[in-house]
Amino acid sequence: MKSLTFLALVAMPLAEAHYIFNRLIVNGKSIGGEYAYVRKNSNSYNPAFTNDIVNSNDLRCNKGAKPGSTQTYTVKAGDTLGFKLFNNEFIEHPGPGFVYMSKAPGDVNEYDGSGDWFKAWEKGVCGGSPGNDGSWCLWQKDRIEFQVPKTVPPGEYLVRVEHIGLHEADRGKAQFYIECYQLKIEGAGGGTPGPLVKIPGIYSANDAGIRYNKWSSNPAPYVMPGPKVWKE
Repeated sequence: MKSLTFLALVAMPLAEAHYIFNRLIVNGKSIGGEYAYVRKNSNSYNPAFTNDIVNSNDLRCNKGAKPGSTQTYTVKAGDTLGFKLFNNEFIEHPGPGFVYMSKAPGDVNEYDGSGDWFKAWEKGVCGGSPGNDGSWCLWQKDRIEFQVPKTVPPGEYLVRVEHIGLHEADRGKAQFYIECYQLKIEGAGGGTPGPLVKIPGIYSANDAGIRYNKWSSNPAPYVMPGPKVWKE
């Protein structure tokens, strides 16, 4: 019994460091509750690892996150959106964050994410060595936050939020935390997002930014994985 108790205590900090981006914030205001506009994943707050996900359709919205599982919320181009962690947690793994968007051909509630995606936002290292956890822009943040591009074509979108934990990436076990929000975006449009990509297909297991060694005595400059961010 003592050994079981010890193992549970050892495992607890690792579990507490895991997270889900499952609360929507619009222009500083919390909208709905947990998973109100998020496709709920089946692996709870646990990550997906490199070899399990980079070539899987689960890379789109995470394991078990299916069409028809949530509601759609209307926002405006130019709004500032926050994707907040559940239970007032904080990002406690070093690594980059991303927002990808994919316009549904019709009702986003029926869309499986097999169409075109573009990267709308990314954050990596904000200064200092990538080997230092505090050098990462999202370290100890409680959300990923970005502005909806002002010229994005109006319509219904999957908005994919992702953080990649790199603390085990040198062993081929980068940790992927992914959620998809269903949003209807209103605005004048006029932009042409790109480059357009398919998911899976944005990463490979041996990309420099996926299999990355932050533990080196002199870590290499970090190279963002995936396509370039769309510049309006």
